Amino acid sequence: MKRGFSKLGMMRHLYVLLDCSEAMTVPDLKPTRFICSLKLLELFIEEFFDQNPISQLGVIAMKAKRAEKISELGGSSRKHIKAVHALNNGVQLVGEPSLQNGLELALKTLRMIPQHASREILIIMGSLTSCDPNDVHLTIENLKTEGVRCSVLSLSAEIRICKFLCTETGGMFGAVLDDAHYKDQLLQHIDPPQAGNQQEFSLIKMGFPHGKTESGKEPPLTMCMCHIDSADEPAKLTSGGYHCPQCYSKYCELPVECSACGLTLASAPHLARSYHHLFPVPHFTELSLEQVQVQEPRDPPVTNCYACQKTLAIGTDKMVYECGACQQVFCIDCDIFIHETLHSCVGCTTIPASAQSLQARKPVPPPHSLSVI
Repeated sequence: MKRGFSKLGMMRHLYVLLDCSEAMTVPDLKPTRFICSLKLLELFIEEFFDQNPISQLGVIAMKAKRAEKISELGGSSRKHIKAVHALNNGVQLVGEPSLQNGLELALKTLRMIPQHASREILIIMGSLTSCDPNDVHLTIENLKTEGVRCSVLSLSAEIRICKFLCTETGGMFGAVLDDAHYKDQLLQHIDPPQAGNQQEFSLIKMGFPHGKTESGKEPPLTMCMCHIDSADEPAKLTSGGYHCPQCYSKYCELPVECSACGLTLASAPHLARSYHHLFPVPHFTELSLEQVQVQEPRDPPVTNCYACQKTLAIGTDKMVYECGACQQVFCIDCDIFIHETLHSCVGCTTIPASAQSLQARKPVPPPHSLSVI
């Protein structure tokens, strides 16, 4: 259950470590562990950037006792999905994974991340063994010191060293039962975790590019910085794009970190989409429609869902859901839509009195020094 008024790591830097060893050829997840993982990982990447638009993600493959970066940390879901999709034909599942090499490779990049951002590693492990060059406990101690949160999804069984890794770094451990359970366990890592006490409070300088056009002049054809060094997608001369307000470098899409001056570029909707994590909609009270209409009738009577205006009938809608703040009643479909997609109660935002109290709320930190970034 989501809790509000917590300090969350909104600017996330996550590395996904994917096991590409021989153990991923086992067909207990259909058609194989590896193909099932690739499909779910593509879904995870899309959802991750939809819910965390100002975050960055990277993918590392572990196989043959080595670790290899599949995609660098970046904010483009399209680039990561393309890299993951290429693994389906471009990788051989051989040997054993090296958990230590994968963690060390991710740590090299994550230790350079500023303290105000969260550092996370998610490991998808299919093998029961790990072939490491040195003592993995030293690596775990380094991860703990650097404030890197490690979580593990095991496709086989509970592994002691992985459970120890999660416990020491404050992550989550899960063992997968089947395809559906795998999906549920993976999507749990989409919401930002509570930030650790070691994260610093600091003002983050960000740029908000907007298109500028001079009356009577056509915009010039220019190249974007994000494709100027790309071998897969060469740069093209275009007139549109987003210009960094500090150095005027041009980019195709947002959010992105300016490669010239290092300024984080985003748009207002990106920040707004991250906002609902700080103020999750409380769960509605489940009531029987008979209780609302017959036993405890209201004025005005409840005959329709407040959101979709669907007519509520005792024969088809046995249960309805009431918001504790605005006292409006919703059908089950609108309840799911509000909590999973909209992230805002329709009644609280449309009724003047409720909307005024909603806008006036402030994130008050709960115990244990939790505050809002």
